[in-house]
Amino acid sequence: MLSSLYKNTNMTNTISITMLMILLCLGNICVSSNAQVSKDIFVLAGQSNMAGRGGVINNRWDGFVPPECRPNPDIFRLNAQNSWVAAHEPLHEDIDVGKTCGVGPGLAFANSLQLLSRSKFHAVGLVPCAVGGTKISQWARGTPLYSQLVTRAKAAVQSGGTIRAVLWYQGESDTNKIEDAKAYKDNMEKFISHLRLDLGVPSLLIIQVALASGEGKHVEMVREAQLGIKLPKVKSVDAKGLRVGSDHLHLTTMSQVHLGLLLARSFLNNIPKHHDPLISTTSNSSLV
Repeated sequence: MLSSLYKNTNMTNTISITMLMILLCLGNICVSSNAQVSKDIFVLAGQSNMAGRGGVINNRWDGFVPPECRPNPDIFRLNAQNSWVAAHEPLHEDIDVGKTCGVGPGLAFANSLQLLSRSKFHAVGLVPCAVGGTKISQWARGTPLYSQLVTRAKAAVQSGGTIRAVLWYQGESDTNKIEDAKAYKDNMEKFISHLRLDLGVPSLLIIQVALASGEGKHVEMVREAQLGIKLPKVKSVDAKGLRVGSDHLHLTTMSQVHLGLLLARSFLNNIPKHHDPLISTTSNSSLV
């Protein structure tokens, strides 16, 4: 009788394990299927405040993720292997390597976009490309950072999707030397023109963030350069006044949340009336 009980128990355990494996497989298929759906894609580029240092103190992230930045089954990130995975903080953990990443504006942007548009954007794809401590000259055409950005942007649309905008937050490292600050506007305009040309999208929307802080004393000069760019479909969100941490450089977690909301509003205020493809697997036509 005891032997029979052992047999029944083993059989029950085997069935339970088998069912669990089936459920796990179905779950993986579901996640994989969701990752393959057509997406509205946003490239996140620039330096550390785009990569995210919210909650980072003494090179350690506190792990706090506010509700506005929590994972959403309809929001994905392109990982370092150029595969779509569920988005979670820190978004840039495998891109801005060698540094401690925390909360950035990306997930707050995507969640705000879903909320403000009443889920008009069914699947949002975020493409992290930002690297801390980089000057605008390091993003010039032909540099490793520029090439990686273009490669990742093109990889993002391979499983279906449309690049809607590039979100750009950079310039703190150009505030140290006056020659860098003076050259910023020209360098940024070249970057935008080259990126649009290399992606085949002359009207690609660029939303840049005007600096809240800087590494040097020429912050206002760089801000003037940023706000002075008048190229078509280049919009600015001003971060001045947002709270920075004890390092007087990086935005706090809640400032990043606020910035994400500002970026979402800016995008929705400048969204095309029709969702024509910008850059996709089926068309490279530009928006008119």
